[in-house]
Parts: sequence; structure tokens; C-alpha cells
Amino acid sequence: MCTGVLESQRFRHSCSARHNVTGRNNDKQTCLSKNGAIPDSLVIYFHKGGGFTSIGEWIRITLPLYRPDGSPWWYEHPRLGAAVDVVALNLHWGSDVTKIPYYLKSNLDRFNLIICPGETVSVIGFPFGLSSSLRFPIWATGFLAQELDLVTPDNPVFLIDCRTRQGQSGSPVIAHRANGYICIENEKIVAKLNVPPAWELLGLYTGRVNQDSDLGKVWHVSVLEELLTASTLDKPTSLPHKKNPRS
Repeated sequence: MCTGVLESQRFRHSCSARHNVTGRNNDKQTCLSKNGAIPDSLVIYFHKGGGFTSIGEWIRITLPLYRPDGSPWWYEHPRLGAAVDVVALNLHWGSDVTKIPYYLKSNLDRFNLIICPGETVSVIGFPFGLSSSLRFPIWATGFLAQELDLVTPDNPVFLIDCRTRQGQSGSPVIAHRANGYICIENEKIVAKLNVPPAWELLGLYTGRVNQDSDLGKVWHVSVLEELLTASTLDKPTSLPHKKNPRS
């Protein structure tokens, strides 16, 4: 399991796959645990506070999933509800953690890249719970398997062809271009060469279409934007977090 962190102007939001918080297959509603267990909290490792000098030092945060009255802390998609396998958790973090979020309400993580079928995309997460080093994620790289123009508000999901495995649900999907790219600039198609690396957050990965295929489902970034807006509106009941000293 992995969670992606999103940034609005004033609030931070952790997004993950809905089946990570319900413990059930989002389509079939079958229990994911062989023992029938249902999660009651999420554990996320953040970089400790102190800015970039603290990168690689970790603090464990436990996020409760249910309020005392039994209602969920997470937010579902405001239009499509449980049909979308993505949820948002509304958080307030202090100086105890260093935030390195994806920005959705600015151009910091948006270069207006033109990305076509067959081009590379990366799922950044933890297959089988593994890390690349310490607790840093692994980049699993595959290919966009369809035109992004086919994404619609009522069907905000697209396919990638990538050898992903259990543990990567909830991972951000990124198009990263290190050696130039094609983008839209001032309503024109422009080729950028000899420029710094660029990237585009495309969405959130939630799993393969079936166990025998490398085709995986990604919920488009527009889903994350709608969730961010909906969870920000619920400011009075923002989710608390608990620090856990265990590493």
C-alpha cells in the first residue's frame, strides 16, 4: 500500500486507494485479508521535520480511519462515490514532518506535457512492501496504454501497461521526462529541448485489471482534484494524527 500526498493552498491531503481503507475489493466487495481482517488505521512514514537536511530520517504517523461514532474519516468522490477506488484524508501537519507534496493548484507539478499511448509512465510505490533504500519508494516504469483524451468526468480512469504488483495500490503515477519533452504552451504545441527535467502527475494507481495481466487502472488527476476540494470543505472535522515512535 502507498499513499500520495497532495497540496492545496492551505491544507494537505493524503490520498490512497479506497480498498486500502475498506479492506475490500472495490468492485466485488470481497475481503482482501485471508483472515477477514478490516483495517482501522493507516501507517505512513514521513521525513522528519527540519527541511531537506532531514531527508532520510523518518517519523511514523498513524492515521485513524474511523471517528469515535464509527463513521469513516475518509472522503469519497463527491459525484461518483464508492465507484471511484480513491479516497482522501484531510490532515493538518506541523513542523514535526517535512512535506514534499504534489501540488495540484499550481504549475509546480504541471508542465502541460503531451503524453501519447506507448510513452513511459512510472508508478512510484512499494511492490510487495519493498523499498529501494531505507524507506524510499521504487519506480516501476511501464507505458501509457490508451489515449488520455478518452478520460471523461463520468469515466475518469485510464490504463497503463506496467509490471506492478501487490503493495503499489495508492501510488502516484508520474510522467517524467529527463531529456526534453513536448507540451502545450500558449495554446500551441511546443518541443522543449536541452531543458531541466519535467514531470506531470497523471493520477493514482489502484491495481491490475486481473492477476494474469500487466494492465493496470489509474484514476485520473481530475479525481484527486475533486476529492481535494470536497475534503477541504470539511475543515471543522479534519483528521487528527498520532505519532508512533517505532521505526
